[in-house]
Amino acid sequence: MKKLLLIPALLAGTLLLSAQKIVEISPMIGYNIAEGNLNIKDNGYPLLGLEVQFNSPISNISPEFSILYSDGVEYNSGQDTKIIRTAFGAVYTFDAMSYITPFAKVGGGYERVSSKTTSMENGFFVDTGAGAKIPFSENFAFKLEALYMAKFSTLNSGFADSNLVLMAGLTLSFGNNQQKRFSFEELTPEKEEISEVKVVKETIPVIPALFVDKDDDNDTILNSKDICPATLLGAKVDKNGCDVDIDRDGILNEKDLCPNTVPNTKVNSDGCPQTVPLNVTFENNSDMIKDGSEKNIQEYADFLKKNTNYSVKIIGYTDNIGNPTYNKELSKKRALSVVYTLEAKGVKTRQLSVEGRGEANPIADNSTPKGRAKNRRIEAELTRH
Repeated sequence: MKKLLLIPALLAGTLLLSAQKIVEISPMIGYNIAEGNLNIKDNGYPLLGLEVQFNSPISNISPEFSILYSDGVEYNSGQDTKIIRTAFGAVYTFDAMSYITPFAKVGGGYERVSSKTTSMENGFFVDTGAGAKIPFSENFAFKLEALYMAKFSTLNSGFADSNLVLMAGLTLSFGNNQQKRFSFEELTPEKEEISEVKVVKETIPVIPALFVDKDDDNDTILNSKDICPATLLGAKVDKNGCDVDIDRDGILNEKDLCPNTVPNTKVNSDGCPQTVPLNVTFENNSDMIKDGSEKNIQEYADFLKKNTNYSVKIIGYTDNIGNPTYNKELSKKRALSVVYTLEAKGVKTRQLSVEGRGEANPIADNSTPKGRAKNRRIEAELTRH
């Protein structure tokens, strides 16, 4: 029965393990820009740093311990000194923006000077700073940081001595927040006491269910980690269980400017169709655009306004009914109508050009009414600068 009493304690220990914080260790190198009255040669010196941050899984604010070290700092007089700073502070990590995770920090510490002068002494300081981390793997990231420090000074008429530190380094992250799963058999090393464990299973049947994890969409990412729990079977997913190429055009979502292209459409390196039908319709034998085409033109105008590094050629086509010369002129007038509408919606004129191709390049059989309707079309041909 004593072993039965151990079960609640082991369960509690497992819950504590699930709240384990992620640790970040950042070795840094940098340069200290010193205030002029400190009499430091060239008003600056290089330094080495080490920052250790403990990230909470439930808060954006994390404690940080740091040490900055400089050796051979030269005064204007020619004398050398060592400067060691130790600090403690709080780091606020903002939500990631694209590939960058910005942060801000505030704290304080103590500066020790090995060779004190009439302008430099030991003392406490406060600091504030900002920076960003640029991850390049799950556990490593580049770290850039700017830090301002104000040291309380008795030598400088009670004013603060100012230092600006610029640093760069590498951040190593480790530790996880995953629950350790176990079976009741792990709690019963002696075979003769299995019967006692069976009693626990019968009296507390809900406990095992607390630690069951599944993969409902069969993407190899367990439900507890899966942000996108309904991806299609066979889809390639990232570490969060989300489809990395939702429109299957070969361009990852993070780089895809056109994430909803029709399957099997030929796209460029931005994931955008090189040629796309605009689904614009006109009055019979006229270049007047019908009202139902407004939404399609507006969507294309929004894309061009957002991506000004693209230009587009609007191309008009007709079926083969009528005079070829007249049809070519009509197709150009219809393409011009689309261009004028795009300009009216804010697209820059330099992004637009026009061409009428008449009966050329049919995409359907002109011998049927349905085929001729498909051939009477407007296409947009994208070019990236």
